[in-house]
Amino acid sequence: MLVAGLAACSGGSASGSDSTYGFPEAKQVKNSTLTVWVDATRAPAVTAFKKAYPKIKVKMVTYDGSANGSNTFKTKMQLFDRAGSGWPDVVWTTQDYDSAWASQKDNGKQAFAAQLDSGLIPSSTLKGFATGALGPCTVDGKVYCLRNDLAQNVLWYNKTLLDQFGYSVPTTWQQYEALGAKVAKEHPGYIIGTQGDPWTPEIYMWASKCQANDVTGATTVTVNVTTNECKRAATMLDTLRKDGAVPNVSVFTPGFLKQYTGKVLMMPGPAWYAGSIFQSSSSLNVPTGQLGVAAPPAWGSGKAVTGDVGGGTWFISSHSANLSAAATFLKFVTTADGYQVDLAPGYPAYSAAAKKWIAKQEGSKYYATSLQPVVDAADQIWSGWGSAQFSQEAIWAKTITPAVTAGKNIADLLPTWQTAIKNQAQVDGYTVK
Repeated sequence: MLVAGLAACSGGSASGSDSTYGFPEAKQVKNSTLTVWVDATRAPAVTAFKKAYPKIKVKMVTYDGSANGSNTFKTKMQLFDRAGSGWPDVVWTTQDYDSAWASQKDNGKQAFAAQLDSGLIPSSTLKGFATGALGPCTVDGKVYCLRNDLAQNVLWYNKTLLDQFGYSVPTTWQQYEALGAKVAKEHPGYIIGTQGDPWTPEIYMWASKCQANDVTGATTVTVNVTTNECKRAATMLDTLRKDGAVPNVSVFTPGFLKQYTGKVLMMPGPAWYAGSIFQSSSSLNVPTGQLGVAAPPAWGSGKAVTGDVGGGTWFISSHSANLSAAATFLKFVTTADGYQVDLAPGYPAYSAAAKKWIAKQEGSKYYATSLQPVVDAADQIWSGWGSAQFSQEAIWAKTITPAVTAGKNIADLLPTWQTAIKNQAQVDGYTVK
C-alpha cells in the first residue's frame, strides 16, 4: 500500500538559482528528515543505512516500486508536481527506464531527478560501477540515477536433476529447444523455463537480438519485430509451450510453486532468480548443492548475447532540501558492504561490491557450480535493447500474455506487438522508425 510521504522541504519549490550540481536547488534544511521510497524487498537497505548513520533521520515509505510497469513512481511525482510539494528525497524503482522521463521537464515543471555527476556524487564513486551499468541512468551524457544491481540473464539449472536424467547443459538456443522436446517426452511434467511473466521478452527476445526497443536518441526509437531474430525466438517459445517444457505461467504464482516445485530442470533468467526463486524458502527452495549456472545460450554459431531484467535504480529528488544526506544514502545503498554484500539479493552494480558478493555466495557452498557465468554475463548484455520511457513489460503483459493464454501463438502476434509498442512510444513523445 502506498503511503504518501512528504519531502523534507516545505513546499518543495526550487529557489530558481542555478546550483553547482546542475539544477535549481531548493533551500537546504540542516538535519531535516530524509524521506525514502522503496519496495518491500529494499526495506533492509533503509534499515542498514539507519544503523550505519544513526544521526540522519529517515522516514521510510513502501510502495510497489513501479513493478511490472505500473508507473506508480511517475504518476505520483506528477501529482506532486501539480501540488507543488510532497516529493520524497530518494526513490527506488524496479524499472531501468525511469531516468528517461525523470530527467526531463514535464509541462515546464522542474525535472524530478537530480543530476548526480556534477558533484553531488563523487566521480570516483561513479567510476566504480561496472562497465555500462549506468547506461540506463545516463541521458544526454548526464547521470541521473545509480544502479542498484545488475540483472543479467544466465541459464540456471538443477545439476542434480540434469545428471540424473543424463542431459548436458545446452550452449545454443537450438540445443535448448531440442532438450525441451526431449524432456517433454522422457520426463513429462518437468520444465526448462517459463514464459508467463511480463519480462519474458527481456529474457528470450532480447537474447535473440530482436529489435523491439532500440532507443537511438532522447526521443527516437526503432521498432522492428518482424525480423528473423524475433521470429526464431517467438517460434521457439510457441513450440516449447505446446510441448509443456516452457509453460505460460508466472514464477510468482501459487500455481507455479504447486505444480513445478522440484521439477524445474533449468530456467533462463536474471541473476536475482538465484535468491528470489531458487534459494528462497517462500519459492522453489532448491536444496544446497543442486543449483548450477551456465553462460547464456547463443543462437547457432553466433556470439552469445543476453538480456537484462530490471536491476533497479536509485534517484535523488531535485526538490530535496537535504541533498547532502540524500547523496550519503545513495552512496551507501549502492556501494557499501553493509548492504550490497551483506544483505542485497542481487548481483551489485558496483564492481568492488560485486566481487565480494560473488565470493560470499560461493563461500556459502550453496551452489553446485562456480558463479563465474554470472560475472561474465554482465559484459554480454546486448546494447540494441535500450531504456525508453515506456515499459516493454507492461506492453507485453497487456498485448501478448492474454492472447497466448487464449491459445494464440507469439509468432502470429508479432505484428500486434509491434503496433502496440509503436502506439505507446508515440504516446510518450517518441518518433518511431
